Order: sequence, then structure tokens, then C-alpha cells
Amino acid sequence: MVQKYQSPVRVYKYPFELVMAAYEKRFPTCPQIPVFLGSEIIHESKSQDGSIHIVERSCKLTVDAPRLLKKIAGVEYVVFVQKNVLNRKDRTLLIEAHNETFANRVIVHENCSYTVHPENDEWTCFEQSASLDIKSFFGFENAVEKIAMKQYTANIKKGKEVIEYYLNELISQGISHIPRWTPSPVREEDQRSLAADKLDTDYIERYLGQLTPMQESCLIRLRQWLQETHKGKIPKDEHILRFLRARDFHFEKAREMLCQSLNWRKQHQVDYILQTWRPPPLLEEFYAGGWHYQDRDGRPLYILRLGQMDTKGLMKAVGEEALLRHILSVNEEGQKRCEEHTNQLGRPISSWTCLVDLEGLNMRHLWRPGVKALLRMIEVVEDNYPETLGRLLIVRAPRVFPVLWTLVSPFINENTRQKFLIYSGSNYQGPGGLVDYLNKDVIPDFLGGECLCNVPEGGIIPKALYHIEEDQENADRVQLWTETVYQSASVFQGAPHEIAVEILEGESVITWDFDILRGDVVFNLFHSKQAPEPKPREARAGSSVQLIDQSWVLGVDYSRVESSLLCREGESIQGSHVTRWPGFYLLQWKMATPLACAASSLPRVEDGLTSVQSPGHKCKLLYYYEVLASVDFRGSMSSLESCTSGFSQLSATTTSSNQSQSGSLISR
Repeated sequence: MVQKYQSPVRVYKYPFELVMAAYEKRFPTCPQIPVFLGSEIIHESKSQDGSIHIVERSCKLTVDAPRLLKKIAGVEYVVFVQKNVLNRKDRTLLIEAHNETFANRVIVHENCSYTVHPENDEWTCFEQSASLDIKSFFGFENAVEKIAMKQYTANIKKGKEVIEYYLNELISQGISHIPRWTPSPVREEDQRSLAADKLDTDYIERYLGQLTPMQESCLIRLRQWLQETHKGKIPKDEHILRFLRARDFHFEKAREMLCQSLNWRKQHQVDYILQTWRPPPLLEEFYAGGWHYQDRDGRPLYILRLGQMDTKGLMKAVGEEALLRHILSVNEEGQKRCEEHTNQLGRPISSWTCLVDLEGLNMRHLWRPGVKALLRMIEVVEDNYPETLGRLLIVRAPRVFPVLWTLVSPFINENTRQKFLIYSGSNYQGPGGLVDYLNKDVIPDFLGGECLCNVPEGGIIPKALYHIEEDQENADRVQLWTETVYQSASVFQGAPHEIAVEILEGESVITWDFDILRGDVVFNLFHSKQAPEPKPREARAGSSVQLIDQSWVLGVDYSRVESSLLCREGESIQGSHVTRWPGFYLLQWKMATPLACAASSLPRVEDGLTSVQSPGHKCKLLYYYEVLASVDFRGSMSSLESCTSGFSQLSATTTSSNQSQSGSLISR
């Protein structure tokens, strides 16, 4: 549920300019606000006449939260991005802020404004509104909501006191009046430059396409603004135009979207991705996508055989980071090909066509972690590559496609959705199908055409190729994502890996999905009324976390709510548990002992082989877990089947263990 806050109007009986001087004293640090750890400017610009000053800051705030919550979240502070737009001419300051930390789990938006009092221009009014939407937070949604609202209410009161403190400080220093802004005279040469700055008609027709006078004016204004304020490389007109079109030529919205994208490109060095990115050999072999000639309109054509891809295997074998970088490189290559086709054809080509073959798509593609990763990738592409997709042709859509479409379509821009053409069965053949958009000599052979297509066919990725150690070659590269869907952990003899999930009230469903990459592991699920304290351990990626204290007694301090499950090396485990009581639920993975292996009643074909192999002193696993409200869970085996890895026709025999409240599915 979205929590909203709207403050009453606060009046400072001081002129706007003096209040602004007091406001600026809050940065970069403010001792009067203990939770405010500091800030740094990430972007700053001014209009040509100096009347508008835009500042974007990255602000660090400490969190007054229980130690366990901080430990599970893995952060000691949160980062907010604050954008201030000061208009000295209109005497207004507009402030927008949003959280950057856990942005895919918690959405915080805040809007504030300082304006001149409508009845007394020597006074200043302040208004504030905010919203909080907690999507998911490791099972601590209610606790986080209460903490956030408590701190926000306290900070509102503190903010008023801080402004008054700095106003009194200015007055004590003899500063009680600051002159209002007045425009400087415009130089004659500047006037001539502005009048002469108009796009050439031939240039527009050759590289940009048809533009109305208003659209041309927006493009010129945005380009001039970038030249005056942007410190890096100025993008080409074609690139700027895409952002204007994405925002229906609304200048302010397009400028904000473009600035955020340019900052993102600079932060993650995206401008150099075609020179620096080399996909892993495994990705080149199993990622079933590639460029293939062009469509009837001259757009570059990209083919994606999604139904033949082991998307779950790719995510676990190369990781989300590599997948996203590969997708970004495809988009960068697409823009490069559009420029080449524009030069070859003598007319503007600003977008490409994508042909997606869904033959083979089934429920294995719809497992929850994969859909979450897909939505995150769509968000990145929508924000930074707008109006680059000219047409999307989806062929051989199976019956399960409406389920995927229902999940994904809300996250796709309306303008983009209108470019989708979907064909089920063999409807893509004949008039009205692919021949309307592709020449017959480029229709791929696997779709009944005569053109040999060199796009990889995909296929199942062996679990032996799932990554165990971090990619050392790219360890120093700026990461596109600070958190991933799947986490890795090591399990040692006597040192299990444990995760605590707090359930505050009502029935919830804890779901899990993990792969045993090395050794044999026993999985347990416990419940405790008391909060566990994590044991101090060297913090490093993939290391184990132990929560259950050695002094705790099973059946007294905590209880078992799931039967122990022996998990062999190479197995994938998916399951869920419907909680009955509030408290802390502990997911535990511990190294299997020979006694546990011998006592297991689960049939194992390879027992004879594993009995003569030593697992060593270290086990390795990849895991994902999530807490869902029971009303949001579509349970039992149908949900678990959407989590299984591997093609249905190639999957090994599965063994299931179901109880009235829970279930786990094992697959190889």
C-alpha cells in the first residue's frame, strides 16, 4: 500500500532570497540534522542569463533501524538523489528527491517547493509532499514502513528548525537583505547567434526526418542547453531527437530524461562498451540472438530465438551483469547500424526491427527470479534507448505467451507497445505476415524462408557451467547493478549459511530457488520468536553468514518447520512455505555429513559414484528467496514448475516432497 504525506503550508516571514541563502547552508553537510551524513554534487548547470540554476546532489542518510535489519539489508546508510531547480526570476525553488538505494524494492518520492507568499512578496512559503511504496524488503515490509514514517515525521520538524537556525545566523552576521535577481543586458553578438541558429532543411530531410517548426525549435533549444551546461560529449541530433519524441516534445521532461541518461552513460562508461565488452564464450554459444540483414524499410533487423534459450541457465552461468552488458551492447550496435544505414540509403533510419521467435516458450521461462531480472532490463533499456525500436515482430506465440505478456507489458512504454505485432501458430506465413515487413530473401530458414540464418540456436546450458567464483577479469569494472537476483554463498564444515526472514503478522509465503554447485548440502527451515544476532565474520562476497547461536537449543529457542532436505551437487531446488506464526524464519544450508547422506530416503541414481568422491571442505550454492503475501501466491506444483530449470523434454525425473503447508521440487 502506498503511504502519502502532504504538509501544511509553512510561512517564513523573510524574503525569498534570504531564505535561499539559509537553505544553501545545509550543504554539503548539516550538523543540525544527525541523519544527514553529507552530500556531493553530481550535476550542475545554469541558464545563459543566470536566472535558472539546477543542482543534482547525491545525499547519504543514516538509518535508525535494528541491527539485524541493517545486517540483512547489507547497508549502513541509504542514498537519495535530490534535484533542485532554482528560478531566480520567478523566485521559486522546486525540489525533487528519490531513493537510489533499494530502488527496485522501495520507491520513495518527495516534492518540495519554496515560493513567494501570494499576499506578501517579502514572505516565503514552503510546501512538501511525499509517497512511500514498499514492494518487497526481505520480509521486513511492515517494519521498514513504520521506521520510514517515523523518521520522515521527525525530519520534517527538524527541517523547519534548521532553516530558522541559519536565518538567525545570517542576521547575526549582519545579512538581513539580499537583492533580487535582475537580468544582464544581452550582447548584440549573442542575439545574432540565436537568430542564425536554425537547422538546414536538407540536413533535416537527410538525417532527421520531417519536423514541425515547434519540434525543430525544441531540438535546437535542447542542443543549445547541452552545449552550455553539459561537460561531456554532446550527443548527436538523432540521439537528442529520440528523447524528445519519447516525451512528446515536452521540453522539460525530455531534458530531464536525457540528462539522467547521460549521467548514467558516464557513470557506467557505456560510451565505450562496444570497444571494451567481449561476451563470454558461453554467452556467444547459448545466447540465441543476432543481427540479420534489414527489413523492407531499411531498418537493421535483429533476430531473437527466445523460445530456444535457456534463460535460467544463462542467468546462473554468466550472471545478470553480463546479460545486461550484452543487451546494452546490442542496443549500442543497433544505433551504430542505424547511422550506417542512414548514410547508405540517403534518408534517416533512426530505429531497428526485432523479430522474436517464441517456438519452444513454456513455463520454464516464467520463473519468478527470471521475470524480475527481465523487468529490470526492460527498465534500463526504456530509460536510455527510447524510440530505438521501430517494430517488434513476435512469431509462433504459444498459449503461455499471454501470461508473459500480462507480466511484462505494464513496464513497457505505450508508444513502444503500439509497435508490437504478434502472430500465433503459422499466422506469420502468407499475406499480412512477415512478407509485409521483410523481403522474402531475408526470411530465416527456420521460419520457412530460404535465407540461412547464423543466429545461435541456444539450447540447455549444463549445470556444470554455472559460475562458482566471481569473474576476476571484470572485478574492477563499474557495476551496472549493485544487487542481483541470485546470490552466491559458501558453506563450510561447521559453518552453515543462514538467512533470517521476519514475518510480522498474517500468513505469508516464503519461496526459494537454489542450485548446489559444489558438494552436498542439507537444507533446513526453522522458526524462532527471538531475533538472531549474526556472528562477526570477515565480510566478502559469497561468504557464509551464521545466525543461529550455538547456545540455542532446538525445540526450545527455535523449532524446525520443514523436514531436512538432502541436496546433491548439481541439483536445483525450488520450494515454498506458508507461514503460520509471526517471528523469524531461518533458511539454513549446511554441509552434508556422511551420516546424513546415508540416512536420506530420497532415491539418487548417482549414489554409487558420489560415495567414492569427497566433497572437500567447502560447498557452493546460488540462491534466491522472496516473501509474498499469501493472496499474491499462486501455489502448489503449478507455481513450482515455473521455477524448474531445463527444457521440459530434456529434464530428468523429478522428486517432490509436499506437505500441507509447503513443498520443494528437486531437478537435475
